[in-house]
Amino acid sequence: MLSKVKSFGLKGIEGFPIDVETDVSNGLPHFEIVGLADTAIKEAKERVRSAIKNSGYEYPAKRITINLAPADIKKEGALYDLSIAVAILSCNEEYKIKNEDKYVYVGELSFDGSVKQVRGVLPLLISARKLGYKKFIIPIANKEEASFIDGINIYCVKSLKQTIDFLSGEEELFPIECCDFKVLQNEDSDMSMDFCNVKGQAMAKRALEIAAAGGHNLLMIGPPGSGKSMLAKCFPSILPSLTFEEALEVTKIHSIAGELDLKKGIVTHRPFRSPHHTASTVSLTGGGANSKPGEISLADHGVLFLDEFPEYSRQTIETLRQPLEDGVITVARSNATITYPANFTLIASMNPCPCGNYGSKEKECHCSPGQISRYLAKLSGPIMDRIDIHIEVDNVTYDQLKSDERAERSSEIKKRVNKARAVQTERFKNDKNFCNAKMSSYQVKKYCKLDANGDIMLRNAFEKLKLSARAHDRLLKVARTIADLDGSENIEAQHIAEAISYRQLDRKYWN
Repeated sequence: MLSKVKSFGLKGIEGFPIDVETDVSNGLPHFEIVGLADTAIKEAKERVRSAIKNSGYEYPAKRITINLAPADIKKEGALYDLSIAVAILSCNEEYKIKNEDKYVYVGELSFDGSVKQVRGVLPLLISARKLGYKKFIIPIANKEEASFIDGINIYCVKSLKQTIDFLSGEEELFPIECCDFKVLQNEDSDMSMDFCNVKGQAMAKRALEIAAAGGHNLLMIGPPGSGKSMLAKCFPSILPSLTFEEALEVTKIHSIAGELDLKKGIVTHRPFRSPHHTASTVSLTGGGANSKPGEISLADHGVLFLDEFPEYSRQTIETLRQPLEDGVITVARSNATITYPANFTLIASMNPCPCGNYGSKEKECHCSPGQISRYLAKLSGPIMDRIDIHIEVDNVTYDQLKSDERAERSSEIKKRVNKARAVQTERFKNDKNFCNAKMSSYQVKKYCKLDANGDIMLRNAFEKLKLSARAHDRLLKVARTIADLDGSENIEAQHIAEAISYRQLDRKYWN
């Protein structure tokens, strides 16, 4: 007897429909799965057999053949277990299963028949909704994750038996209700890292405010213990709140990577990723056997903080070139080529030399010129060109550390950042951009026009600092953000001057 039910597979963050075709025929007992399935799917025969028997159903002692169509697309993971079990039991008229082909089934089965959670349910549901599918049966453990998708009917099940009882009309299930993202976001607010706890460092705070307002990449150079890591960890507290669309994109990536908090079901705040400097290139860019997203993609719409920047391998640092420019990372492997979003803000920190005290006002450097040169040479010119803002962070004084004066709170800085972002939202309402840092060359010419004084100042800086065309455009983007923070419609000379001050450290240290 033949039966066919629907499931869905994943390639990157996009889902594609799978027909689970089942043929149960007379012959020697045998179970075969065809359709370019990986090892996890091949092993489904044991999970499905045990789940059917332990759920109280009769397992057919016949020849069972499962085809996962289309057969030319590789399928991975254990999310097809539930659809395979339903397809097999549908061939037995005794169980009176009805309308089994009206649903999309996703779930992994345990030996006892319970349905376990799977990765990637959110991107799977979003893709299926785009293709017109309306009814889904998923594990109850994925309920929170699925509850943010509206316009479709999602039924959550605990076991194979509950699924069959629902399909045969013996048990009634109701679609889950859609959750309010804003309510959850407000309840989950965490402001433990606040700029009011950072002593001194007024220039660094100003630079980070500009970076947040325009989405600019930033590099901090300074001695150990000067507060670079703390400043970076406070940076997310002044970023604009995630929109629902951004949250869905971030959640899709975290769901595929298996890093989603199932109790929340969605990422409510901008990610802050801080991989150790011993991280491999694959862990940063993504890839591996299953082409999973890496730290670059997990930081999408958030912050990628690379502490001790020159300590990362040269190859790892160079992989940042494409995502910093394009906002995506293409992972090309022998079994698949997948493009993941990588629209992050890079915050990097480093010491100016191996001992960390070169250029410090407080301590003496003991490194030779050759050691300093080799240390700084780990960062190439193209990488430095892609970082918009370079700042020095020196040690705080004893008086600053002991001062009772309360610094400005992150909430106050965030108000100014939100105001500047609102200006950019209006500016780019007809474009795909959402901040100044992502402007194209055409948009730079359109929105970053200078007066005579500003043009003369920029020309002098371009010739004196020997800036590249990319550095020239990025300097204008920073100036545009400074003008937005200042409430100025036009870029003025003082905005250009401040932007130039953030592009001189690479010339100071690397030359």
